[in-house]
Amino acid sequence: MRDAGGRGWARRAGVAGAVLGLAAAGVAAGVAVERLTVHRAVRHRARLALDAAGPYGSLRGTPGRAVADDGTELYYETDEPEGAIPEGAPTVVFSHGYCLAQDVWHFQRAALRGVTPTAPPTPALRAVYWDQRGHGRSGRGRAGETVTIDRLGRDLKAVLDAAVPTGPVVLVGHSMGGMTVMALAHHHPGYVAERVAAVALLGTSAGNLTEVTFGLPAAGARALRRMAPGVLRTLAARADLVERGRRATADLFTGLVKRYSFGGRDVDPGVARFAERLIESVPVDVVADFYPAFAEHDKTAALAAFGEGRPALILTGDRDLLTPREHSEAMAGVLPHADLVVVEGAGHLVMLEHPEAVGDRLAELLTRTIHTHGHTAPPGRGDRPRGRPGEPAEPPES
Repeated sequence: MRDAGGRGWARRAGVAGAVLGLAAAGVAAGVAVERLTVHRAVRHRARLALDAAGPYGSLRGTPGRAVADDGTELYYETDEPEGAIPEGAPTVVFSHGYCLAQDVWHFQRAALRGVTPTAPPTPALRAVYWDQRGHGRSGRGRAGETVTIDRLGRDLKAVLDAAVPTGPVVLVGHSMGGMTVMALAHHHPGYVAERVAAVALLGTSAGNLTEVTFGLPAAGARALRRMAPGVLRTLAARADLVERGRRATADLFTGLVKRYSFGGRDVDPGVARFAERLIESVPVDVVADFYPAFAEHDKTAALAAFGEGRPALILTGDRDLLTPREHSEAMAGVLPHADLVVVEGAGHLVMLEHPEAVGDRLAELLTRTIHTHGHTAPPGRGDRPRGRPGEPAEPPES
């Protein structure tokens, strides 16, 4: 009887974990479960077939590790071009979002490597992809430590010091990754002034995330925000059962991923399954640790660091339920020189759903950056790292 109760709790926890753990802990109850009449074993085999057939997330680079100021190891990979790098060409640094990992940049990584036949003519550039703490191959902070967006901004600085000790950089951030980029600007405006040649902010927000309704009625959204922190703490305390419940409620989870990750119904099943794998790989206690950070996030003022003098791209999907287009429009109001691009029919994971549109815009940004930035900028005073690439930088001299 106890085992049956445990399984029942696991199932309920899996449903709650799917609902609360998908993008900002809590997206919607009542999403229809697809094809419930199909036997579970058949659906499981279909998922395995999609995993085997899709190359998504298979690209790997040269591994490296940075060390955050609290000792947490942060994993990154570097893609080096085979040919000569153009004069003044920057290193492109990609920061992923909540409940994802660096592999979410699969299509952009392929395009920069030139392995996609339809890729736009992009110069051969050095690129760095990293996993935020608690995600992918990066380590986790100390138990019980509160995660903040400011903390993630300091993590990004550690990765930059280790992986790109000299030369200009272009920062590309999606969702929480864009917030991480803003936090870097908040804490290190001198670094941005000296080293950052351009910025791309995709599907992200500078603040006011407590006003997002996730496509729910206003009353439902308020109830969700009120309940989510406590429910997540409860789920984190029973993490083992939640992970079992995730597997037991895989169909509901699939439906939630499709609804809140993509804007259209015709997304490639392999791509949808890839997104599902990324999200379900993040432990529920990590989901719980990160969730409070979004309510406190407010970096509108920090956007001024990316002011005129450097190219900027703000891109969003018009069907993004997690960081709605109004948030991108608000950022564009602070950065009027930025290119504001709204991709029709796209949801939150715009880089997976419409990789051609994202690739074209990033290619334009990078080409313009190389043409306008000039020679490699020196590191800023006080921000100069003292480590070789792949090693943690020493602190500046006092």
